[in-house]
Amino acid sequence: MGAQQVADRFAELYGARPEGVWAAPGRVNLIGEHTDYNDGFVMPFALPHQAVAAVSRRTDGLLRLHSADIGGGITELRLDDLAPGGDHDWTAYPAGVVWALREAGHEITGADVHLASTVPTGAGLSSSAALEVVIALALDDLYGLGLKGWRLARLCQRAENVYVGAPTGIMDQTASACCEAGHALFLDTRDLSQRQIPFDLAAAGLRLLVVDTQVKHAHSGGEYGKRRAGCEKGAALLGVDALRDIPYDGLDAALARLGGEEEVVPLVRHVVTENERVERTVALLRAGDPRAIGPALTEGHASLRDDFRISCPELDLVVDTALAGGALGARMTGGGFGGSAIVLTEAADVDTLTKSVEEAFAAAGFTAPRVFEAVPSAGARRLV
Repeated sequence: MGAQQVADRFAELYGARPEGVWAAPGRVNLIGEHTDYNDGFVMPFALPHQAVAAVSRRTDGLLRLHSADIGGGITELRLDDLAPGGDHDWTAYPAGVVWALREAGHEITGADVHLASTVPTGAGLSSSAALEVVIALALDDLYGLGLKGWRLARLCQRAENVYVGAPTGIMDQTASACCEAGHALFLDTRDLSQRQIPFDLAAAGLRLLVVDTQVKHAHSGGEYGKRRAGCEKGAALLGVDALRDIPYDGLDAALARLGGEEEVVPLVRHVVTENERVERTVALLRAGDPRAIGPALTEGHASLRDDFRISCPELDLVVDTALAGGALGARMTGGGFGGSAIVLTEAADVDTLTKSVEEAFAAAGFTAPRVFEAVPSAGARRLV
């Protein structure tokens, strides 16, 4: 999606050139699922797919929004009327960012916005975070707010948690705002410390495929909230601030203390083991051994499927088919209940594995998946 194309459409809609054009990417989470709201470790990287926004300031207290991807005209909202729960469509994400900025004391007097995105929606690739971050970055630049990096991500998370009503953690927004090309982001979600880990699979003769199952999911749905509430209950029963505080070598003792809490035990087990898988993956990549991360990916899928219970037949079929075809590792990525899986493979096997997955979906009567290579890309930035 070219910046010039988005700027030209803005001019057609609003009768003047935009003050700038910004972009924010979607993300793939390599490892570390449902650990972010447990103060744990995650390891996402940015995709080349991105949300692009042309934006100009207003001084009359109006927010005008238009999307190239959704039918309809310009939506006009009054800033003073913005309140959580008031919007129930895509406009809740940019409106929520503006609301969160104003709630934080920043003087935003209005904006005209035209958006276009190549991040697949409902695919577990953080299309909503890309939308939030691109708006926040544009307004940060235009209004001189100084909210770069994790500060900008935290504000976007508040917009999604409070305004939209989706109980997501901080990972998606931080990845969109902070990732660097050619790297995965090792993020400690407790203190938001970051390390950029080199992640050049092509140099090692490897590829990471994303398989979008076309099964849509929604983070604001009740099942995601139930998992989060169960994790919080587990932490409370164990007397810790968050499940991050349960050490891997103390997991068995912690689970024994939970006794008959049948719903909580598997959630705790997943979070603690997933944190260990993230740390193991970081160590292997820093040691220059990307092929060796495959088992951690596959273990992560089994944990998400069996302990967290958020997989689905389509995701399981991707993983099982890829592994049977010789993939080094595979797992679902994102919030679950649909979305995408990732497959780590030798470069020479990409076409064969892609064909195998497509044939397996056809044989099962599933909608044909979308398969593409995930290339670690740049985070949010100003284009024009």
